[in-house]
Amino acid sequence: MRELMLDRSTARDGKALPPVRGPFSERVLGLLAGGEVEAPRPSAPENPLGDDDLHLALYLAYELHYRGLPGVRDEWEWDPRILALRHELEAIFESALRREIDLRDVAPSGVAETLREIAPPPGADSLPSFLERRGTLEQFREFLTHRSAYQLKEADPHSWVIPRLEGSAKTMVMEIQYDEYGSGDPTWMHAELFRRTMVAAGLDGTYGAYVDRLPGVTLATVNLISLFGLHRRWRGALVGHLAAFEMSSTLPNRAYGNGFRRLGFDADATRFFDEHVEADSVHEVLASDLAVEVATREPALAADVVFGAKALALLEDRFSAVLLGAWRTGTSALLEGDRGSP
Repeated sequence: MRELMLDRSTARDGKALPPVRGPFSERVLGLLAGGEVEAPRPSAPENPLGDDDLHLALYLAYELHYRGLPGVRDEWEWDPRILALRHELEAIFESALRREIDLRDVAPSGVAETLREIAPPPGADSLPSFLERRGTLEQFREFLTHRSAYQLKEADPHSWVIPRLEGSAKTMVMEIQYDEYGSGDPTWMHAELFRRTMVAAGLDGTYGAYVDRLPGVTLATVNLISLFGLHRRWRGALVGHLAAFEMSSTLPNRAYGNGFRRLGFDADATRFFDEHVEADSVHEVLASDLAVEVATREPALAADVVFGAKALALLEDRFSAVLLGAWRTGTSALLEGDRGSP
């Protein structure tokens, strides 16, 4: 694969793209370098919902639609070859989701109750409970590192649904997003609050700083929202994802905040978690109403709303299981990299 030709006008802070993990990421990185990849098209991996190589490749392709990639010119966002490859990767990911998720028809009137069943309170053996009661500083730092892939762009993928909705549904999303973006104060944007929490924990709060360390099971949780957000046909699933996201946020964030305080961190370091406890107690009701409104206005989307919520629960459960499994054996779920321990 030819060496990446850097465009110094768009490179960020001298950061480099992550290294190749396999045939999928090799193809994406080869195209981003301006070359052609002549290797045979790889087959679907054994674990398409968490494969390290596939989800790095898909994450990089999606990142062109967010803040871009270091050394990659902005016009590559709509390069037909990259879009075609992204479509292949999405097809593998989407097929795996459909195989795992039982998709049944649901009446618009039953959407709210179905969402509550999908997003129950965390149990005693859950990731939030573990971090609240037993999590060490290193485990909290690892947790923040994993979550940085989404939290430093928090709300952005869900905002793609705004132009695809009408009437009160659009207004409901705008109300949620206004809070997510700080209610007019950039210092209170949730992504900024998370950055400050990372810095307080001794981590690099720069956007994208740890992508090279994140396994596929982590990147898949972010790729899911990008998949839904970038495709109008998945607008119902994006609403369902947002609804379940908000409905399952308050109690976990209270637990994370308590765990952080247990380790001696001050109010500024825990503000991200505490703000979510307060804001999401309102958002969970609004998001549930949003899901019902979308399903009522377009009944054909009701099943997609539920699909989006179930997809979130599926990938979050897999993510939590990997982290807890690693920690209970005294190891880390992060990939090894040049920067060492986060």
